Amino acid sequence: MCKYALRGSCRDGSQCKMKHPGAEGESSGGSNKALGWSAHSGSKLTDGRLYQWQLGNGNGWLDVGNDHILEAQYSLPHTKGIKIYNTKFGAVSIDFNRMRVLRKSLKVRRLDDEKTVWIWYCTLRRKWTKYGNKDSKGNTGPIKSYDIEKQFQKDPSSSYMFTAGADKFEIKFRDMQQVTAKKKRKVTRRPLYRSKVPSTALNLQNLSLTGQSKWQFEGDSGAWHDFEATARCSVGSAEIERKFAQNPTTGMTFKVKATSYKLDFQAMTQLNLKTNKRRNIRRV
Repeated sequence: MCKYALRGSCRDGSQCKMKHPGAEGESSGGSNKALGWSAHSGSKLTDGRLYQWQLGNGNGWLDVGNDHILEAQYSLPHTKGIKIYNTKFGAVSIDFNRMRVLRKSLKVRRLDDEKTVWIWYCTLRRKWTKYGNKDSKGNTGPIKSYDIEKQFQKDPSSSYMFTAGADKFEIKFRDMQQVTAKKKRKVTRRPLYRSKVPSTALNLQNLSLTGQSKWQFEGDSGAWHDFEATARCSVGSAEIERKFAQNPTTGMTFKVKATSYKLDFQAMTQLNLKTNKRRNIRRV
């Protein structure tokens, strides 16, 4: 039996010559514990790594290289998934909400050191809002992520009850919904991003997550347009992807003619620095 696999840190994955536990018979997407979705991870990392994303094909698990990019995107509540390239299995699309691989007979899981700080969000006016944030009047919400997480740690199949004024609320963990007598809202739980790889340490020639991604911005009509380096625009998808790979939590500036714009990788927005108009951007 591989001792590294027992604690979730085998770097050889399916190429390991030793036997791995749970290599056969797991459901698609792996168990909740293995995914990092469970309150109590069954595969704690003990080798100094903060987290590790892995792909499995039924014969074992393989680490995803440069998975800080994956982690950064997963930490954003509005990000539904990501597509990674140049893996042993080719291009792989991952659904964050269901923690599964789309259109391939693969599984995905996220291991961590059990020190992850989990942030809880609720949809409000079509945007994800963190529990405990101040409202437009400067009032802090009645509960914080810590309160919800504490109950989730006790029993991930239960719910969390709280009141705000005369209203009673229930956060149902199984359904990931906030419920009142009149309304239901979506709820999600994402990790607070922790950077584990300095940008200077990246080997950009061997990134397993990049190389074929396109970056797009949303036009006034709602249609999506590719970023293309031209005489008018100073950057294209390739340059944006390189900057994103170096640090997926920051952004970059560029010009279209004489007008300067700023891309925010965390908010996934484009800001016109002259007019302050924002547009949505995406990585496909």
